[in-house]
Amino acid sequence: MLPNIMSGFGSSGVTWERRSEKVSEIVAREIVRDIAKRRPAPNSVLESESAMIKRYQVARGSLREALRILEVHGLIRMKPGPGGGPVLSEVNSRDFGRMATLFFQVLDIRFSELVEARLMLEPFVARLAAERHDPDDNEELREIVRQGYEAKSNDAWLRATDAFHTKVLSMSGNGMLTLIACALKDIFTERASTVYVANEGDHVREAHSQIAEAVIGGDAETAERLMRDHLQEYVEVVAEREPNLMNEVVDWR
Repeated sequence: MLPNIMSGFGSSGVTWERRSEKVSEIVAREIVRDIAKRRPAPNSVLESESAMIKRYQVARGSLREALRILEVHGLIRMKPGPGGGPVLSEVNSRDFGRMATLFFQVLDIRFSELVEARLMLEPFVARLAAERHDPDDNEELREIVRQGYEAKSNDAWLRATDAFHTKVLSMSGNGMLTLIACALKDIFTERASTVYVANEGDHVREAHSQIAEAVIGGDAETAERLMRDHLQEYVEVVAEREPNLMNEVVDWR
């Protein structure tokens, strides 16, 4: 266990203090390490409470608090009833984004700042996708573009366009950038989809098609430029239809 207070000096000579970790936080970290090591499939039921108490040598209260920490962060969910217990969630960028919005709200980060970050990051990740993508992903990307052309309802279109951006970002070859870029996309879409329904013209579908072909063809410069132009148009429409949104704080949801 860590001592209650750890004191010392940073490289600049400034005194710092670090609070002691609660038992539940240490246990939560150990559970995460075990999950990362064992790689159970999503929706797998983890060990029973009694088995975890024995494994981690902690009291029931501390274990339950540790599980609650992981549940709040979206890593697990609790299944009630016989045969229940902690179930591994299918962790995705939405969980990461939801956690990030807590800090965005506390730090008073505005939607316009999130938009600026997305406009800087996503075109760059599209460039990486063109440079690094696995050719096995090409047909899936083309199929997603086709689904966009075939979408008849606004809901179907929004699902298709979200799938398109997610797929391009997932082809970057950098898991960290993919996670962050997808989280920004998710936060943006959750707030902007109600004011901008992109099912309004084939020019958006054509933009997706052109970006996809640039990525598949390995044309990094074109992929980056087209993605930036596409997102800029998206942002301008949202800003025009809902000008107050741009100045709203990105709240925790």
